[in-house]
Order: sequence, then C-alpha cells, then structure tokens
Amino acid sequence: MGEEGLRKRKGDDKGREDTQSIQRHEPQTTNLQKQAKLFLFPLWSVGLISGICMIVGTIIGSGIFVSPKSVLANVEAVGPCLIIWAACGVLATLGALCFAELGTMITKSGGEYPYLMEAFGPIPAFLFSWTSLLVTKPSSFAIICLSFAEYASAPFYPGCDPPQAVIKCLAAAAIVVITIVNSLSVKLGSYLQNFLTAAKMIIVTIIIVSGIVLLAQGKTENFKDSFKDSKISVSSISLAFYNGLWAYDGWNQLNYITEELQNPYRNLPLSIIIGIPLVTVCYVLINISYFTVMTSTELLQSQAVAVTFGDRVLYPASWIVPLFVVFSTIGSANGTCFTAGRLVYVAGREGHMLKVLSYISVKRLTPAPAIIFYGAIAIIYIIPGDIETLINYFSFAVWIFYGLTVFALIVMRFTRKQLDRPIRVPIIIPVIVTLVSIVLVLAPIISAPELAYLYCILFILSGLIVYALFVHFKFSWAQKISNPITMHLQMLLEVVPAEEVAM
Repeated sequence: MGEEGLRKRKGDDKGREDTQSIQRHEPQTTNLQKQAKLFLFPLWSVGLISGICMIVGTIIGSGIFVSPKSVLANVEAVGPCLIIWAACGVLATLGALCFAELGTMITKSGGEYPYLMEAFGPIPAFLFSWTSLLVTKPSSFAIICLSFAEYASAPFYPGCDPPQAVIKCLAAAAIVVITIVNSLSVKLGSYLQNFLTAAKMIIVTIIIVSGIVLLAQGKTENFKDSFKDSKISVSSISLAFYNGLWAYDGWNQLNYITEELQNPYRNLPLSIIIGIPLVTVCYVLINISYFTVMTSTELLQSQAVAVTFGDRVLYPASWIVPLFVVFSTIGSANGTCFTAGRLVYVAGREGHMLKVLSYISVKRLTPAPAIIFYGAIAIIYIIPGDIETLINYFSFAVWIFYGLTVFALIVMRFTRKQLDRPIRVPIIIPVIVTLVSIVLVLAPIISAPELAYLYCILFILSGLIVYALFVHFKFSWAQKISNPITMHLQMLLEVVPAEEVAM
C-alpha cells in the first residue's frame, strides 16, 4: 500500500473513532440537556389543589412565629392586633388578584420584572431586579434564619433571652448548610422542602386546635377590654402592617409558575381566593390561641412566642413546639434559597447582573453561583441587624415595587388596551392596593423618620449608576473588570452558561 493510501486509511480510521466517540457521548449530552431544561423550566403540572397548597406552603413560614410580638408592640392592644392580621390578609388577597391579571396578560418569567418592563421600560425593571437581588431576597433569607436561630436556642436559655452572638452564629450556620444543600443537589433541596412543609402544617394545626380547646374551656379573660390602651396612629398602623404583611409574603408566588398551571385562567384566581383567606383564618386563629394563654404584656416579653405557648399548654411535651417551629423556619429558608436560581437566571440572562450568576454547575446542574451569592449577602445582613429592623427594611423596599407593579396594571389599562386579559379585576382593586402601598411607604418616613429608610432609597437609586455603566452604555472598562472576574469564578466553581448546558 502506498504512502497516500496509508494516510487515507488512517484518516478513515480516525473518522470512525471520532464518530464512535460522538455516539458514545451523545446520550450524555442529551441527558444534560434534559436535566438542565428541567431545572430552568420545570415541567410539572399544577392543578387547583396544588396551587392552593403552594400558596399556603409558601406563605406560612417563620412570620407567624415572629411577627405577632412586633404587630402587638405597634398597636399595644389585642383587638387592633387581630384586626391588623385580618386586614393584612385582605390586602394580600387584593394584591394577589392584581398580580393574577398581570400574570395571565404577560406570561413571562421573572415576577414583577416583565410587568414593569412592559409598562414603564427597562429602568424601573432594572431597579426592581437590582433591589430584589441585593436587598429584599437576601434580607428575607436572613430574617427567616434569625427566626430559626431564636427558636432553636430558646430551650437552652429558659427564663432569659439567648445571647445575640449565639443567635447570629446559629443563623449564619443555617444559611451555610442550606446554601450547601441547594448547591449540591436540586433533588435534595426539593425533598427537604417537601418534608419541612408537612412539618410546618403539623405545628400550625397543634397551636390552632389547642387554642380552640382552651377557648371552649372558658379561657377568654385576655380578650376583655381588648381595645383598651391601644395606640392608634398612621405610623404605628403602618409599622404593624409591615410586620403583619411580612408573615403573608409569598402571596405572589403563583405568578412565577403561570405557565405550569392547569387552566390558569380559572385556577390562578381560584387558588388565590381560596388559599390566601385560608392562611388569613389560620393566622387569626393562631394569634387568638396565643392570647388565650398570654396577656399582651407577657406576649411582648416572650423571646419566642410559640415556645412560651408550648411551655404553658403542652407541658411536658412542650419540646414539640420549638422542634416543629425550627422545621417550619428552615423550610421557609430552604424555599427562599431554592427559588433563587430562577430569579438570578432571568436577571443574568437580561444582562442586569454579572453573567456568572446565571451559570449552572456542570457536574450537579444547580445554580451554584446564584445560591452562594444569596448566602453570602444574607450573612452580611445578619451581622448588624435584628429581626424587627430587617423586617421594616425589607417591607419598605418590597412595597415600593409591589405598589409600582400594581400601578403598572392601571397604566396598562390605558396604554396596552390591545393586550388580551383572560382575568380582569375591577379597576377599584388595583387603585385601593396602590393607595395603600403609598401610605405604607410614606407614613413611617413622615411620622417616624429613620436613617434606614434613607439608606434603602439611596441604595435603590444607586442602581441608576450601575444601570448606566454596565447596561446602557456598556463602557469597555466595565467589561474589562467584569470579564476576568467571570472567567476566574467560572473556573473555580466549574460552571457554564445555561444555554451551553442545554444545547
């Protein structure tokens, strides 16, 4: 055989080897593609019952075990406290109905982001993603983990408050553990969430049933003169609403899965109309249960309200309450971390955050950079802040954008008349929610101004500088800074763009 024929044969052999290699690797690539798509766009189908369960499971978390003391501290009487809890449920229901119209009119992922983009353009949408990713979501994660730490440490310090150092170290440890779990496996995080959701419903049922039994036995003395010595002002009611609405946060979560809902035009509003009032009833009954065994003064002095309730009602099985409350708070923290990937993915895809935050782990197909980012920012919030301060900071920021999003619905009634609206709420509902949002945002600033609100506004507005440098003008020096950071983080974390994994 000549030299030319030998080269040809070697070329044919190499071609066959390459083809076999491609065939050997093709199933693996297909598997990666399927798994990546399952992560980015889950293919489950959510019916009416599942939608209701998702609303109930998302909303009920740490808030009902932390906020009762803060709501009472602002109004200082049982009657107004219970009214605030019911009113928060009504406001959450009205807000969720407005979001239902938006979600079925603009069927895009990213929560409030696409609605603000459609109504007002890219700048308000960017400010939402900027604030959400650096303030509201991480601070929510921090609040929940601080709540976990308070209840986890309370049994070890009977009769006194646990040291702040212990609470903050426990909260930081919880953030680290949850971050690691969700970075390692999507399935593991999902299984953990299912278990902890069941646990939280057990403790809610225990507290409500115990309260009903005590009321039936005539324990009603703490409800006499329930409006006596109440402190009613615009500022105090607004701060009470902040703390109550924190417990209801999550009422807009179905908007993130509109595409996965069966018959969303029917099931989305029905899930809201059934699910949020169900949570409202649970919250009011839980607060009534607290007041059957504690006076207002005793509740305000309690470091962990549910633990005090368990000590007085379930002794010697009182350990059940802090255990299941810990499960509930960890479940909420895990759910917050679990949903982080999709939110950051959307922001990174739009070029509104470092690209590496939208990357996916090659080995584990998890949004590891996004989750680690959330964990790191949440730990920073834990260091200086207490729960009540963080809740006020969180609520102030989040209701700015809730109000702006609902106002977008009113604006689009006139500017986007051509859009199909399968769900159309009466215009009075978004008007009411918008006005209440304005009051919630402005009242604390006017009545009791604090530097925290100024810092929050300045931080939101600082997003304009970031938008101009990195999004609008895309200065070359900014790219020179971000590109090496992205490259080194990509190599360190072994992550790639989601598009490459899914191809």
